[in-house]
Amino acid sequence: MATKTVEFAVGRNPELGEQGGVSYAPLHPVDMPEPDLGSEHMLLNIGPQHPATHGVLRLVCELDGETVLKVIPHIGYLHSGFEKLGEYRTWNQIVPLTDRMDYLAPLIYNCAYVMSVEKLMGIEVTERCKVVRVIMMELDRIFGHLLWLGTTAIDVGAFTPFLYAFQQREKIYTLHEALTGARITTSATRVGGMMADIPEGWAEAVRDFANGLPATLDEVNNLLTTNAIHLGRTQDIGIISAEDAINYGFTGPNLRASGVPYDVRKDRPYYDYETYDFDVPLGEHGDCYDRYLVRMEEMVQSLRILHQALDRLPGGPINVEDPRVSLPSKTDCMNDMESMIHHFKLITEGIQAPVGDSWFSVEASKGELGMYVVSDGGSKPVRWRIRPPSFVNLSVIPKLAEGHLMSDLIMINASLDIVLGEIDR
Repeated sequence: MATKTVEFAVGRNPELGEQGGVSYAPLHPVDMPEPDLGSEHMLLNIGPQHPATHGVLRLVCELDGETVLKVIPHIGYLHSGFEKLGEYRTWNQIVPLTDRMDYLAPLIYNCAYVMSVEKLMGIEVTERCKVVRVIMMELDRIFGHLLWLGTTAIDVGAFTPFLYAFQQREKIYTLHEALTGARITTSATRVGGMMADIPEGWAEAVRDFANGLPATLDEVNNLLTTNAIHLGRTQDIGIISAEDAINYGFTGPNLRASGVPYDVRKDRPYYDYETYDFDVPLGEHGDCYDRYLVRMEEMVQSLRILHQALDRLPGGPINVEDPRVSLPSKTDCMNDMESMIHHFKLITEGIQAPVGDSWFSVEASKGELGMYVVSDGGSKPVRWRIRPPSFVNLSVIPKLAEGHLMSDLIMINASLDIVLGEIDR
């Protein structure tokens, strides 16, 4: 596996260090006074309506002064119930529910769900569909990372990177809208293919975006990577070892920041990811700063994949030519009785999946995303269960925050890059 250990811009020792002629003060005083054990502890609620919780998350904190002694995350404020709703929807009707899980990278969830159903049904999508889905997933990996980058910069006190990141996200919104007709709730995939082929000029627009993003990443890198305030609030904050990260079930950038080279695209390749040339960025210390560096480099690697996918984008149909799952063309429907019957039955009854179950996982922007479906042979799943990366990653906040300052808790939560849509599923 090709891995790439991210390089650090400054030293991490508590002594004074120099970088480019600029001296940085120690990140934390060495002789911190012992807390007064006789003092009264305070209970503080952060959220669920609070911008620094990155969604409707409630953190109940026990504090000694500004030192965090204990954190209890409370979830369940969204009342989404996606998994149960899926049991009352046909296989394709579930796709709009997946938009609303990680609404910061919806195309990845669209793809992951239909891939699990296609595995259950033994469907092999067309080569064009494979490459288009790779483009969609890598585009939305960048989409999710850009939002994380901008909002985390806000949490650290930097406003300009937020503007730069969201300016680029707006371009992806435009690509979403051109592809699906919607900016956030994309609902782009269908079992066996896509809602429609990519529009004329869309691939060129993706290429233009991929060519322009590196300049913005360089600007943000100059603003944050060696910034003394950013270093002080992220280095040696929220450290988790590789062993603990594995034991807690970390995946994605959070796991790789601790030095564990696990990436579903490399370890269990799908859609020919093994044929793409890209590296897996790794951190060394497992702190907030490493998680920042890993995600910054991941965007660069996703751009590499985008260029390769655009270069190899083949012609041909986007949907499988299988009347069990794909609607006939409008022309055939209006001129051929058999085609009209197929159309009528697919719309009114839905796709009929065989008896069985299926699990499929992909590398989402926040970690390993798994989709599990169970079929009794009908048009709806008997069970639909999701392995959401944010739900698992959130569970480690109590361990990471203990002993840190209140302001550090904000950075730790931001560094995990959670989204409550998939947590309250």
